[in-house]
Amino acid sequence: MGSSITVVGMGADGWDSISPAGQAQVLQADVLLGGRRHLALLPDTPAVREPWPSPLLAGLDELLALHAGRSVVVVASGDPMVSGIGSTLVRRLGPDAVRVIPSVSSVALARARMGWAADDCETVTLVGRHVGALRRYLTRDRRLVVLTSDAAGPAEVARLLVDAGFEDARVTVFENLGHPADETRRDDRATDLVDASAADLNLLCVECAGAEGLSTAPGLPDDCFDHDGQLSKRPIRVAAVCALSPKPGQLLWDVGAGAGSVGIEWARTDPRCRTLALEQNSARADVIERNAARLGVPTAVRVVRGAAPDALAGLDTPDAIFVGGGGSRPGVLETCWDALRPGGRLVAHAVTLETEAMLVEWWKRHGGELTRLAIEHAAAIGTFTGWQALRPVVQWSVVKGEK
Repeated sequence: MGSSITVVGMGADGWDSISPAGQAQVLQADVLLGGRRHLALLPDTPAVREPWPSPLLAGLDELLALHAGRSVVVVASGDPMVSGIGSTLVRRLGPDAVRVIPSVSSVALARARMGWAADDCETVTLVGRHVGALRRYLTRDRRLVVLTSDAAGPAEVARLLVDAGFEDARVTVFENLGHPADETRRDDRATDLVDASAADLNLLCVECAGAEGLSTAPGLPDDCFDHDGQLSKRPIRVAAVCALSPKPGQLLWDVGAGAGSVGIEWARTDPRCRTLALEQNSARADVIERNAARLGVPTAVRVVRGAAPDALAGLDTPDAIFVGGGGSRPGVLETCWDALRPGGRLVAHAVTLETEAMLVEWWKRHGGELTRLAIEHAAAIGTFTGWQALRPVVQWSVVKGEK
């Protein structure tokens, strides 16, 4: 855009919380951008002052283009790279176009108030995100610093904690954190905060209690998923996710997703992992969305409604692909293979002889590993106990470019 953009962090106590370097940038700016509250806390300068458009992202490019070629300073809360406008501008314009001068973040202030070391707790941002994303982090005795979007945040988080079985979680609500006169603190149980009101500027510190929670390692119990029978059973699912080898920030195509269990388990391994779950059955697609929300990955798993291979056209390039259904349909494996980046992983399962024969041919052509998974569980036989076999599954796993 040709502008020099500096993002300056400010605490709740206003101008005095800005570093000397940040103050100098504000005083020299041609244009000052920020929220109305932030702009009102600045001293008078000759600069043009522009509050953020609403919605911000829709009007951001136009606002920046309006001031192209001028010295632009953006004023933001605390550390602008912690769920802030700094991160948005860097993604939009690139790191070389944006200079960031942070102040003390609200997360750092909250940890200081609580006496929590940085490596003893985890930060979860719900700013502009689905509150259900918090579910992925809920395990007994875990400490969380939770960033919220607005005044409704504390009550929403409390209701989710109660619904997830963590009604005894200890929750501290900080309002106007860092303000010398208006900062407040409330310590309570989650169950006592379900109707809480709060200031727009709030942050929560949560100590989980009341339930065990779920592991983020692959292998959730089958009853964690709603399904109509189209579900990769736990041991088969573990084999699939481990063969897919998820890494932070990577994208999975889950083709013929059924209940979405493999794609959901993939997304739960790391908050940056994403899944595109392809499912042509409308009722099952709805189930995938419900399962993803209940298991803490409501936005990390996106359902693509349609049938392979046609519905795969135009999707983002995957790092890994799981073909759990429809592998014998003409063009499915070919489309998946062509879409997969070099070094990407493809895992396909077969329960029918027809699909198995196809996987054998692909294995001969491209290499990889061909494995037959036969699982048996102990089950009652009258008054005795015996082994009950699950339907065998043939798994083909391969890294594109390796043979």
